[in-house]
Amino acid sequence: MFYTCGPNEAMVVSGFGRSPPLMIAGGRVFVIPCIQQIQRITLNTLTLNVKSDKVYTRHGVPISVTGIAQVKIQGQNKEMLATACQMFMGKSEAEVSNIALETLEGHQRAIIAHLTVEEIYQDRKKFSEQVFKVASSDLVNMGIGVVSYTLKDVHDDQDYLTSLGKARTAQVQKDARIGEAQYKRDAVIREAQAMQEKVSAQYVNEIEMAKAQRDYELKKASYDYEVNTKKAESEMAYQLQVAKTKQQIEEETMQVKVVERSQQILLQDQEITRKEMELEAKVKKPAEAERYRSCHSFGKKKENDDYAEDI
Repeated sequence: MFYTCGPNEAMVVSGFGRSPPLMIAGGRVFVIPCIQQIQRITLNTLTLNVKSDKVYTRHGVPISVTGIAQVKIQGQNKEMLATACQMFMGKSEAEVSNIALETLEGHQRAIIAHLTVEEIYQDRKKFSEQVFKVASSDLVNMGIGVVSYTLKDVHDDQDYLTSLGKARTAQVQKDARIGEAQYKRDAVIREAQAMQEKVSAQYVNEIEMAKAQRDYELKKASYDYEVNTKKAESEMAYQLQVAKTKQQIEEETMQVKVVERSQQILLQDQEITRKEMELEAKVKKPAEAERYRSCHSFGKKKENDDYAEDI
């Protein structure tokens, strides 16, 4: 018939045809009744409260330590599962927990004995790592893996930790007072330095401003000189151009006047010629004509007279 187991347990089938026995972690298997048998082993994670009461440390101070460990049988590792089956087959979960707990407690006591109270109390992480490492190497031989280990509590009946805490508190308070005094001293020094830097920065700023003002004024004077020079040159060029234009206008005006005068003279000459021609036409030619007529009439008269005399 078929048997099934959950993910938190393993089955071991032994008997006829099962040599070596078959181990299954989570799953199902066929078992022949009467001639084969099946056994189960838990794979649950077990939480162990590891207590070590009044263990003497390296300096002889008795302390009590409590740790919390998580352990489980590693069903996925065939070798560790086979080892666990050999060690714990037929035992209950409580019995497995007790065996693992005693093993962890023994390692925890051994490690406490090699350390001082200060090392355990002040560096809990280091202590936990040491217990985890030593216990893991031992429990793995039983097929059990240590999932985690954490130091939960450390205390003593001799007020050693209280005194250690008071001394530490006093040291902390002392360090705090020293630190406060140093802080105030450093604050005064920093304030003085800041003031000095501020004054220096102010002087530097004023010097830079003065340099900038000087450079500005020099550049402005240079620009003004250049602008005034260009302006004067432009003004002179303008005046020269005005003079040249004026001279050119005067020359052209004179030429116009000369042309006008020439035209006037030409018109006067033409008027004189016209008047002479008019005078000649009105006076000289009529006079010459009259004179011509008179001379012509006188000649004819003389001829007539001579002709009469001749007769």
